[in-house]
Amino acid sequence: MNAEELYHKLKVVQERRNLIFNKDRLKTLELLDGLLVNKERYGYMSCPCRLASGTAEYDRDIICPCLYCQSDIEEFGSCYCSLYVSRAWNEGVIPPVYVPERRPPEKTVF
Repeated sequence: MNAEELYHKLKVVQERRNLIFNKDRLKTLELLDGLLVNKERYGYMSCPCRLASGTAEYDRDIICPCLYCQSDIEEFGSCYCSLYVSRAWNEGVIPPVYVPERRPPEKTVF
């Protein structure tokens, strides 16, 4: 599977969950490609913007869409890596801003 195929596969499923892809198609496909690389590397699609441990149970919080995704979108308009965004973010109603890392520091050291 490539990033374009993953895009079409996830788009329908994620929109039912109120998760909308970033309208920047190139950025979205790059992030989806990162998910595919992590799937091949670890066996699961961990967030491409975070360092995974290689243990699915330990990384459960960063398997895409991550545990922090919905909170990030509600507060900032996008998730940490900006793969998923709000409609207002995509339409330019709210500006893109830095989304701080919500993952606890102890989860980022292996």
